[in-house]
Amino acid sequence: MFGCYAQQNNQPLFGWVLVGKDDSGDILKKPTDYTLVWTSESLKISQTTQAYFWLPTPPDGYVAVGIVVTTSSDKPSLDKIRCVRTDFSEECETDNWIWAQGTVRSDNGVNLYGLRPQNRGTQAQALSVGTFTVQDNDSSLSLSCLKNNNFPSSSMPNLKQIEALFEAYSPFIYFHPRETYLPSSVNWYFSNGALLYTKGEESNPVPIEPNGSNLPQGGSNDGTYWLDLPVDENAKEKIRKGDLASSEVYLHVKPMFGSTFTDIAMWIFYPFNGHSTAKLGLVDISLGHIGEHVGDWEHLTLRISNFDGVLYKVYFSEHSGGAWVDTSMAEFHTNNKIVAYSALNGHPFYYKPGLVLQGGDDIGLRDDTEKSDIFMDTAGGFSIVAAENLVPAVVEPPWLNYGREWGPKTQTKAGDEVNRLENLLSGNLRSAFERVVNLLPNEVYEEEGPLGPKMKSSWNGDER
Repeated sequence: MFGCYAQQNNQPLFGWVLVGKDDSGDILKKPTDYTLVWTSESLKISQTTQAYFWLPTPPDGYVAVGIVVTTSSDKPSLDKIRCVRTDFSEECETDNWIWAQGTVRSDNGVNLYGLRPQNRGTQAQALSVGTFTVQDNDSSLSLSCLKNNNFPSSSMPNLKQIEALFEAYSPFIYFHPRETYLPSSVNWYFSNGALLYTKGEESNPVPIEPNGSNLPQGGSNDGTYWLDLPVDENAKEKIRKGDLASSEVYLHVKPMFGSTFTDIAMWIFYPFNGHSTAKLGLVDISLGHIGEHVGDWEHLTLRISNFDGVLYKVYFSEHSGGAWVDTSMAEFHTNNKIVAYSALNGHPFYYKPGLVLQGGDDIGLRDDTEKSDIFMDTAGGFSIVAAENLVPAVVEPPWLNYGREWGPKTQTKAGDEVNRLENLLSGNLRSAFERVVNLLPNEVYEEEGPLGPKMKSSWNGDER
């Protein structure tokens, strides 16, 4: 073994830790000693037994990649664990918080954190061991991750296996019962009147071919091109509402953690993103056009082990970030299908229904999710648009390599809108609204369409 495993005890036991076998006889070595880095002896809490955390002392030219936990103050056997030769190691950093001495994470006490590679991405050779570290007053133990020196390897799934994995784990997405702006396929969006604009030729927009073949390819987002809805108001309103029947998810398959995991990022396109809503205690206020923009790309990512094909985590994108959720904590629709909830208007994803408030103290921006009769079984419509490791390579659709914005930059009269709403309020409601206004990111005041999936930082890297 390389080290012990730890997790929070308020969720089902669910996780993994790597073990190693040394066929060469020189890659793994026993530690020369142990250092006691923490013990629960002094804690004034009910304990099943006391715990002792030991950091291995590696031989010269080797590193430790995990710590040993015992229930005895006696040092563990030197044969208990193995250290790894430095050329098979990579730098680590802390990951998810697990536990704190005072039960609440603190900068002034002992905290336990998971470990992950510092360098993560589709070309990174570092991989997680599944171990954890002890951190005290910003001082971390000297622990490393492993390195796959056989990268790229043949451990990635082939096309048939990818399809089988996605059909097994494909998420079931619920939309809010009051959702107006549903997703559509990209081809439906183009075929129903979406237009390509060129700077300097704004009066002469060009219809987009159904597969996006006439979109500019590559290039930087220099403001030369952008997409927009049809000019005709009826056609514009039709496209805004999307077309769930045509909708499909677009899969990007990529190696992660030195090819020990496969990430299947599934991208969903919404023609329109709706307005934001503020919660002021018991009062909700629509923010008019603030938050609206043409073109909206959202995604979920399935993280699947290449050792056993098990789905370990799901990433739910939320606005400019998101969150990884262990599958032991997720909701399932049938069999292995994860449930995801798309929030009203803004479309961030969450793993359980209810209100998520961007803010605090009952004041902020609302993200509302709820189970309804409007849903999408992603297994019913998906296509693999990119998988760099496959041979032969997947043919990428032209729209994927369009590097400009999927909507126009529009000067929303946000200041006027805010002033109008403030003038309607008084007293505590007005001061609460001012607090919400301070939460609004700058981009809501000058809305512009998003870039496509391939232009996101997560395309060749890890999720944020």
